[in-house]
Amino acid sequence: MARPKARGKRAQYLFAAGISALVLMTFGVAVSGLYRTTGDRGGPLPEDVRPATATEAPSPGPVAPAPQSRPVADAPVSPQSRLGQLRVKRVLKLDGPLRHGEYVWDDKDVPEGQVFITVDLKAQTLSVFRAGYEIGVSVILYGADNKPSPIGVFPITEKDANHFSSTYNNAPMPYAMRLTPDGVFIHGSDVIWGNATHGCIGVPTAFAKKLFGVAKKGDLVIVTEGKMTGLQ
Repeated sequence: MARPKARGKRAQYLFAAGISALVLMTFGVAVSGLYRTTGDRGGPLPEDVRPATATEAPSPGPVAPAPQSRPVADAPVSPQSRLGQLRVKRVLKLDGPLRHGEYVWDDKDVPEGQVFITVDLKAQTLSVFRAGYEIGVSVILYGADNKPSPIGVFPITEKDANHFSSTYNNAPMPYAMRLTPDGVFIHGSDVIWGNATHGCIGVPTAFAKKLFGVAKKGDLVIVTEGKMTGLQ
């Protein structure tokens, strides 16, 4: 009868499939579709059709791609959480208080390292540190009452040595470093007593050039108003 005969052929097919499974387990090779004939129009192999014999070259089917794991993104690190990595090891010795337009810069023998900037709006000063050593300090201009400078911790997100304001009559903002998306920068200014900004931090242009040269995108700027920064 046809059915017992088909069962015998099916046993051959199951034996071959078992060998294929063993190959898959041993070598990790995908063998799905290995027993598809060249003229089957892409349909599944019927149970009562004999598999390819040793004299017939089997038509290999498509190799299933190995599953790939999705990369897991690191959790974003807030600027505030990075404060614990910063240390102050030394501050510059000044002969006396600085006046508007004055600054001090001394990076002699200071090693390379992490740069961060502190701004004290109440003291009207900006300090830049490298590897924990203060290398520069300057008197600043800051935002007027109706356009106050923001307080907080800001990473530098943009640098432009020849920036011009898109809001205030194309005003020059040399050596600009962006702090906020709405246009607050540290940049070179004519630092004169009585002047103010629209929220930016203005420093003498010569100082701004030096600062621009050592700071990079991602470095932190910590803006306070007479309060301790929490740095050790």
